[in-house]
Amino acid sequence: MLDLNSNNVWTVTAHEIAERWEVDKAEEDFRNSEDKLLNTIRLCFEVVHYNPDDQRDVAKYESGEWATFSHVDVHRGNVAIRKKDIKRITDLSYENIQHISAALLLDLIDRNFGGGWDAIQLSVKDIIESGFDISTTTLPTSRLHTPGGTYERKVNAGYEVLEVAKGNWTEAIFAKKKDPVAKVKFQNDSHYDEDGNLIVDDVDGRYEKDNDFDDSDEIADDETFYSSYSAEAGKRSGEDDEDLGGLSLDEGDDED
Repeated sequence: MLDLNSNNVWTVTAHEIAERWEVDKAEEDFRNSEDKLLNTIRLCFEVVHYNPDDQRDVAKYESGEWATFSHVDVHRGNVAIRKKDIKRITDLSYENIQHISAALLLDLIDRNFGGGWDAIQLSVKDIIESGFDISTTTLPTSRLHTPGGTYERKVNAGYEVLEVAKGNWTEAIFAKKKDPVAKVKFQNDSHYDEDGNLIVDDVDGRYEKDNDFDDSDEIADDETFYSSYSAEAGKRSGEDDEDLGGLSLDEGDDED
């Protein structure tokens, strides 16, 4: 249980958690971790505290629909948990979007009043697009399945598709789960002394202060740049006459 975290909690069942909890609560340091573990469990499960001596609570939570386990301190009662159902598109979160299939996502969109992608709130779209690649196309229904068209290419690329009828037109919503992105840790290898001077590593592996910054070359470069600047230099590199409305610089000065 002490290895449970916000990522792997989605991969276990309520009954697996209950069984593991009852075994691990005998560990000496488990008591201090109970509340932290329950907060992790809440990401994926409904969590209810109940009195095991109350027959109504027992009938409700120990009927098999919930998984139950007890606290280290028996005076805190018992805990009942069950997986949160994702029944509506508004049930989606940045956490659970990573753990549902494209098929389930499109089913939720289909049940959202049948309005298609544009009917979804912007905040919910942001959540969906954090876990899925989404694209849409709206075409006359007779042209949607044209061989070699967008529909066929997307399906061949592994996208699930939802068709939303809109009169004689059909909106196709394509969804494909994004690959997990590895987190990159930034490591700053720079070293500074107590006065804030940058210390650079020399060839012998020793550090020396970089106090001899010479900006003469930089100044010279600036002067060279400004002294060589001309009106013709204002024209961007690669910009042809067509970019200037079909007129060259010479033609723009010609009143004829």
